[in-house]
Amino acid sequence: MPATTAANLRIAPRSFFGTPHTGSAPIIAREGWTIIALFAAPTIAAGVGAALTSGPIAAALWVLTGVLSLLSLWAIWFFRDPQRAPAAGEDLSLCAICPADGVVVKIDQAVPPPDAVAAVGDSGATRTRMCVFMNVFNVHVNRTPFEGTVEKLAYHHGAFFNASFDKASDLNERASMVLRLADGSRAFVVQIAGLVARRIVCKVREGQTLRPGERYGLIKFGSRVDLYLPEGYEPAVAKGQHVFAGETVLARKTKNH
Repeated sequence: MPATTAANLRIAPRSFFGTPHTGSAPIIAREGWTIIALFAAPTIAAGVGAALTSGPIAAALWVLTGVLSLLSLWAIWFFRDPQRAPAAGEDLSLCAICPADGVVVKIDQAVPPPDAVAAVGDSGATRTRMCVFMNVFNVHVNRTPFEGTVEKLAYHHGAFFNASFDKASDLNERASMVLRLADGSRAFVVQIAGLVARRIVCKVREGQTLRPGERYGLIKFGSRVDLYLPEGYEPAVAKGQHVFAGETVLARKTKNH
């Protein structure tokens, strides 16, 4: 697999570079194991302390154990990575699979991020953009919408506004993946950090070929993914609709393309 050598990735945070998936993924994303352990360790310590003491101290430790247990369970739930597959019978060469769990907050016409456009020498023409907002209760593992080759990865350091705001696409920290499809067209998939989400993880490399619905990264703690469609695709969902990564058909190719 070719190594990523783009200059803008040399200044990307270390947390951006995840370990590529090799085979079946665990039911809890590996990037969450450390965070879950940080919650679980004090939970166990508080529980042991409560069991070995008595009186007001024990009562306080039991309360603390309860609170930490809830946080541990939430961390496990947040980093869950369920198996997903598009509906049987879908022609994956003619549709875009949703890259993120959440709610479609915007469908409009927009130009992809300038850093990603410049990285591949794209014309920068306006495309249909579909934006999916993930809250802290959604699955945060992201999946590729098309079969194609990772042409470029571009990382942009930026702000951390609420990812549901319009300005998040332009101003927030983001990572763009440019996919080159079999017909030569391009799709831009952009992970956007949010108010709480400040860690974008990418698990693919330039030159890697991806399948529709394949895991490629995640964003920690509430965020957004924007998909800029190739020409000839029309949305198959509506604004406000709940969608699921690797499962929901987000757009379909029109018959005249």
